[in-house]
Amino acid sequence: MNTSSCIGISTMKPCCRILSSCKGSSFIGYPFGKCNHLINDNLSNPHCKLDDIHRVSNYANRVIGVIGSNRCVFCGSDSNWRHSRILLGFRLNKETRCYCVNANVASDVRNHSTSIEAQVNEKSFDKFYIHGGLNVKPLVIDRKESGKDVAKVEEVRTDVNDGSGVNVKHPNNYLNGESVSESPHEKELSEVEKEAWTLLRGAVVNYCGFPVGTVAANDPADMQPLNYDQVFIRDFVPSALAFLLNGEGGIVKNFLLHTLQLQSWEKTVDCYNPGEGLMPASFKVRTVPLDGSNGEFEDVLDPDFGESAIGRVAPVDSGLWWIILLRAYGRITGDYTLQERVDVQTGICLILHLCLSDGFDMFPTLLVTDGSCMIDRRMGIHGHPLEIQALFYAALRSSREMLTINDSTKSLVSAINNRLSALSFHMREYYWLDRKKINEIFCYKTEEYSTDAINKFNIYPDQIPSWLMDWIPEIGGYLVGNLQPAHMDFRFFTHGNIWTIISSLGSHEQNESILNLIEDKWDDLMGKMPLKICYPALEHEEWRIITGSDPKNTPWSYHNGGSWPTLLWQFTLACIKMGRPELAQKAVDLAEKRLSADHWPEYYDTKHGRFIGKQARLCQTWTIAGYLTSKMLLQNPDMASKLFWNEDYELLENCVCALRPNGRRKCSRSATRSQVGL
Repeated sequence: MNTSSCIGISTMKPCCRILSSCKGSSFIGYPFGKCNHLINDNLSNPHCKLDDIHRVSNYANRVIGVIGSNRCVFCGSDSNWRHSRILLGFRLNKETRCYCVNANVASDVRNHSTSIEAQVNEKSFDKFYIHGGLNVKPLVIDRKESGKDVAKVEEVRTDVNDGSGVNVKHPNNYLNGESVSESPHEKELSEVEKEAWTLLRGAVVNYCGFPVGTVAANDPADMQPLNYDQVFIRDFVPSALAFLLNGEGGIVKNFLLHTLQLQSWEKTVDCYNPGEGLMPASFKVRTVPLDGSNGEFEDVLDPDFGESAIGRVAPVDSGLWWIILLRAYGRITGDYTLQERVDVQTGICLILHLCLSDGFDMFPTLLVTDGSCMIDRRMGIHGHPLEIQALFYAALRSSREMLTINDSTKSLVSAINNRLSALSFHMREYYWLDRKKINEIFCYKTEEYSTDAINKFNIYPDQIPSWLMDWIPEIGGYLVGNLQPAHMDFRFFTHGNIWTIISSLGSHEQNESILNLIEDKWDDLMGKMPLKICYPALEHEEWRIITGSDPKNTPWSYHNGGSWPTLLWQFTLACIKMGRPELAQKAVDLAEKRLSADHWPEYYDTKHGRFIGKQARLCQTWTIAGYLTSKMLLQNPDMASKLFWNEDYELLENCVCALRPNGRRKCSRSATRSQVGL
């Protein structure tokens, strides 16, 4: 593999101290055990050579490199090499410069084990990253000698803007060694699009001089940004897609690798550690003074795993979004070497192990707490919310595409297939709601005790809300927002239903019905500004009880029935997949009339989205990026096919029950198979 990785550039002197501690510490993506060893060394020590070969745990047998007279490496450990940490760096004219590396040191990553227990044999890695606590620094490797293993050093930057805002000719426009052709929309940009590109580039965050993401909002008039000045994994996805569709993969690659560095940190809430594999909700680049320095500073990445969030809720969806974006990067750029890296493979495995862990739950859906996804405040979505299940399904399918198959990952891939099969059946069978299903629920018998029960979740017919009986169309349907014993959340959650279409979690007929419902209920779900995050809003006593009288989530505001323009790109992707781009174009045209004039708000209020949200941030980055991504997808629909998933018929044919020796013989799996004519 010959690929370059955008790592970083800085004029600040490196820190020569590493604190190797906490269970989340790792080297090249692999977790270490707990330790506390303060390691100090003078980076200019001429006796410190990278030629030395060190054995580090079971994860890497060799780390090979070369170093000049002005470069050094320091390796420290206790009696157990499993606790080793390595810092590499060099000085050049009293300045620290970080470069990307194109090294011929990994020829066959797919032959290596990629599970947590993996051992890397004889082969080394094409890239190295330090996982170093708060002071997360880019790893530096430089080489000038000649030979077949020479590392080719390149300096890769992303220019912020050249005036046009689109497809700037810089090194990141070169994917797989070839120049990216001009975007089809480059020659005919509207004024709104030009403004959007300028704002998006202005939101870019740099770490050591290289782009690693975009801030959530970049309103210069906002004196209290709170955490909107951070890079959110969830929020960056539309920005990443906009850059990828415009031929700029460097910032996305940097983002994926640097967030991987932050995985499984030791951040805690009241001394309790989150699960290993957890991805942060966001991170911030901070400039801090070097210890013992005289006016010298360095960049550090400071992640937030929820310990600072309102409600202190850990993000369940961050890891799922990271996997989905990793797949999108490979499919759009054609650069699959990033997925093949051993540290990236391990990052995928860690997330999957966290999500697939056995527990008390009886259902294939993920059990999560309220506020753990895009709706990040108390809104009554605790349990098994649709949005998380749809993203979970997409992440599982993405992982199955990207995982290297070997002896160590066979069991994980098998677990993925089993969960996909069970999850698709569960969601299609029990979450689906249309006029026929409502009538069935209306006639449910309760307190059924048997494996043959029709009302498996003991849903009481009186739960059916009065608004739904008149609202549900004749030819449309959707997946309910949540399902658990004696509780069915009948609200329409747009995000989850859109991702049901994108990921093929729903059958083709169900996906068609969801779009039919959106078209039939256009005024309710689109109004003056698409799209409603949920419908209808919680009002009166229901709002007080379920939201805890949340003043931000008042009826038809924010998460409680507010309108979110960022959902445009996902709606566009779903419409293109189902062959109905005219619906997406109608929504984009509707939003385009107001977004620029209203300064790109985070969300809109009132039942039909007529007013800017009362607490909405302006210059909201994912609003800007969602619009740009929608425009580019509509202008180049072929690219959309790289981002969605088609039906996987093998999942419907293979029942999980049949795969288990103690599985039940009776299974209603045929109901799902019949939906696609199998």
